[in-house]
Amino acid sequence: MEDKKVEDEITLKPKMSLLNGITVIVGSIIGSGIFVSPAGVLMHTGSVNVSLIVWTVSGIFSMVGAYCYAELGTMIRKSGADYAYIMETFGPFLAFVRLWIECMIVRPCSQAIVALTFSVYVMKPFFPECQPPEDAARLLAVCCICVLTFVNCYDVKWATRVQDVFTYAKLLALFIIIAAGAYQLVNGRTEHFSFINTKTEVTSLALSFYSGLFAYNGWNYLNFIIEELKDPVRNLPLAIAISCALVTVVYVLTNIAFYTTLSPAEVLGSEAVAVSFAGKVFGPVAWCIPVFVALSTFGAVNGILLTSSRLFYAGACHGQMPEILTMIQAQRLTPTPAVLIMALLSMLYLTVSDIFALINYVGFATWLSIGVAVLCLPWLRWKAPELDRPIKVNLIWPIIYLLASLFVTAVPMIASPVETGIGLLMILTSVPIYLVCILWTNKPQWFVKATSSVTVTLQRLLVVVGKTKAAEL
Repeated sequence: MEDKKVEDEITLKPKMSLLNGITVIVGSIIGSGIFVSPAGVLMHTGSVNVSLIVWTVSGIFSMVGAYCYAELGTMIRKSGADYAYIMETFGPFLAFVRLWIECMIVRPCSQAIVALTFSVYVMKPFFPECQPPEDAARLLAVCCICVLTFVNCYDVKWATRVQDVFTYAKLLALFIIIAAGAYQLVNGRTEHFSFINTKTEVTSLALSFYSGLFAYNGWNYLNFIIEELKDPVRNLPLAIAISCALVTVVYVLTNIAFYTTLSPAEVLGSEAVAVSFAGKVFGPVAWCIPVFVALSTFGAVNGILLTSSRLFYAGACHGQMPEILTMIQAQRLTPTPAVLIMALLSMLYLTVSDIFALINYVGFATWLSIGVAVLCLPWLRWKAPELDRPIKVNLIWPIIYLLASLFVTAVPMIASPVETGIGLLMILTSVPIYLVCILWTNKPQWFVKATSSVTVTLQRLLVVVGKTKAAEL
């Protein structure tokens, strides 16, 4: 009877296999960045060889962070990843600051940008000589988000299948580019590989890592949905290790392929490096690369939506988001309200003219907060040595990661004080929200009744319930 009750419990179910976990991470990391913006790293390094070193070190840096997250994820098995780790270690205020920045700005902005990139590259074959119409691109981006919102609300298995298929598509595109680059290398096309024009300023080096690490962003996304991963003690570290190693190798080889054909000047002058590469190498079939970029970004939008909705859900479960976001669709067992709010915020940011500036403002905060999450590891070793740790990381790794995090966040802050100031103002908006919405507990009765009424109405509309049992409904 007890087993039957457990089966009937309305909660998020572990439906994801190791392969699903790998595709979630790979699909979330590989979005539009590797196809359209290797120029960012080259701009700040000055030379091809140093840019390749930065791509390699950025991948290793991400692997070290992911290794630390493997211990945290198997020790604190809660959806929400770094939000959950900061909550357990440093308390609700710092956790809320992380939640606010990630949920209200970083994730929806990132999803809007990737969806917009998807729509631009879908239409690129129809507008070969110019940029596609901006309004049409935004409308197509909205359609992309709406389709994937339906998929994620309907079934987690559907969402992971979408992730699987589009991850294979983007890897196929990259393998085609790598194979073409290998052919060029065999034919002796190595004239662009040199240390000529290398920049030696510390600020330039830090900014180059900033660009490289942005392309690897997403290595921690599986931790956000750990409650839905089968056998997380085995599958989480395996998925992280396989995914990060695969992406690092693919990124470095793809960059090598680009530089076999394109000069540094051509890379810096190109809005879409992969398209420029395809135009020179593939000739009449160059149109296939924009199609593959569109597939890549479609999968990346799905990965962001799948994992970000779980962050809203985790925050609501801790009482730091509206109660409706704790609700799960009764038949489909998906966090439908959290998926919908993520989609709505993303579509709202599509109306902003300069979304990229928003990401730049809070980019340093993202890496700083991941650094705070990694700090949880040595802190908990000291404060809570009795916790069960299926994976135990040597403390040298979090120390290396924390020192590197300070470098890649502090130096760009000095180099870009205006953007840093605006980013800090965005972070500080979380303070009044925390004071009013969370610390202020004796709210007026009319306010409590109004919010309860809205919650009940949305429950009925979406057919969602809290973590309760079917027998009690």
